[in-house]
Amino acid sequence: MTVQPFPFPVPDAFDLLCQQYAQRLPARLEDLAGPARGTVDLPLHVVWSGRRSYGLEQPRSRMGLYRTVLAEGQRQDLTEFLNRDLLIAQWPVLRTLISRPIRDVWEAAFPELTTATATTAA
Repeated sequence: MTVQPFPFPVPDAFDLLCQQYAQRLPARLEDLAGPARGTVDLPLHVVWSGRRSYGLEQPRSRMGLYRTVLAEGQRQDLTEFLNRDLLIAQWPVLRTLISRPIRDVWEAAFPELTTATATTAA
């Protein structure tokens, strides 16, 4: 049996994921108006099993919240649960904990994130 190639270009998984994450992006980082303190309880459509409540004062908990929302949240979730200043402050570490498609899309859309990373590395 011979496998016939597709008569049209097929995007690879990386490109598809990048497109998916790009569609969710807020227009600007300033739109990220989530809390900077307290506890955040994520809805079931963002986290359907496991931990749903995150304390923003605990760095590991906050990092877990941001990883989850970046990976699973829709645009409204991003703007509701993520805080611009917290995202920028923890981006140098957070970028190493998220998938490459998420990291590439966010850094391409918001150069200030790469500036924060370069400043921390210097």
